[in-house]
Amino acid sequence: MLFDLVIRNALTEPNGEPVDIAVKDGVIAAIEPALRCEAVTETDAKGAFAFSGFAESHIHLDKAGILGRCTICEGTLAEAVRETARAKKGFEVEDVYARASGVVEKAIANGTTRLRTFVEIDPRAGFRSFEAILRVKADYAFAIDIEICAFAQEGLTQEPETLATLDRALSEGADLVGGCPYTDPDPRRHVELIFELSLKHDVAVDFHLDFDLNPENTNLPAVIEETMRHGWGGRVSVGHVTNLSALPAEAVRAIAARLSEAGIALTVLPATDLFLNGRAYEALVPRGVAPAHLLAECGVVTSIATNNVLNPFTPYGDASLVRMANLYANVAQLARDDDMALVFSMISSSAAKLMGKPHGLSVGGEATVVLLDCAGPADAVREVARVIGGWKNGRQSFWNGLPQIFRPA
Repeated sequence: MLFDLVIRNALTEPNGEPVDIAVKDGVIAAIEPALRCEAVTETDAKGAFAFSGFAESHIHLDKAGILGRCTICEGTLAEAVRETARAKKGFEVEDVYARASGVVEKAIANGTTRLRTFVEIDPRAGFRSFEAILRVKADYAFAIDIEICAFAQEGLTQEPETLATLDRALSEGADLVGGCPYTDPDPRRHVELIFELSLKHDVAVDFHLDFDLNPENTNLPAVIEETMRHGWGGRVSVGHVTNLSALPAEAVRAIAARLSEAGIALTVLPATDLFLNGRAYEALVPRGVAPAHLLAECGVVTSIATNNVLNPFTPYGDASLVRMANLYANVAQLARDDDMALVFSMISSSAAKLMGKPHGLSVGGEATVVLLDCAGPADAVREVARVIGGWKNGRQSFWNGLPQIFRPA
């Protein structure tokens, strides 16, 4: 049989035997060692680790790359929200498209094949950012699957116009809806309104939640209650929840049991959570990163994500999820191979599960393959493994190659 593509000598299991991956019509047709066949195109993976690519479960493409338009004096969440709100009044479609495209191209080159982006749709941004991100989604579909979360960053109850714009966006191409109760004068009603929109349009929900270090200041019970009341388990996720970092392990496990029962997933954003939290401390500054590994041990679907790139929320970033996984492992002080593999899943299979999408290489499955210069998931996290190249539906989408050392004669 003539295949369209064969990727030879790839590892699909940690430190396993090399296999060949054959592709026909965008589908994996065979995964076998030393496959005897012909192909239109052959690539030698040279022992690289092959997997389905990284899944970015929480990023803001619309407000990426605006660092030069904002002033950072306090480094606080309130300042970041305020400065971004001021800047986004001036956002134009082409401006958002250019900045977002730049980040998406970095994400692709860093091995990301699936991405969820929040897009602020309110009286300040209007539909300009939404229009731009819809174009980005279409233009880069050859390499990455993008889903759009229509997002209320600055509240709802004090600004009913935002509710109407979210409703319209969900009718015009947004894939899910997101809320931010901690910026609303009435957080509980904010949660209810977001769920009403999700029910109306039959879409998933993703909240920014509990972004401080005070466990008593929480909107998580409201989200749990609404999720269970509407039977929305498996379709609700929350990001940040940094106040979990201020609780002892047993208290975290008790909350994890409730999240697992309700079917609510959780995303941690290490770069942003580290940058914005603990500003009131002069010594022994708290990390402010929720212990996702403890939650995962209790059955909660967890992911690690980028959140922001070069703006007041996170004044750095390159859309590299393996770098973010390494950062989390450092912050959480993890060391065992099993822990490294768990962290790797939070930027791959577990992150895809949070988005309700399949993940993995299998015969008959989608031929989306990324090669990493390492022997497996644990090594990828420990070493911040170099991303070599990738294919989407059997078509090569990017190639970084392997580093070369030129020795003198």
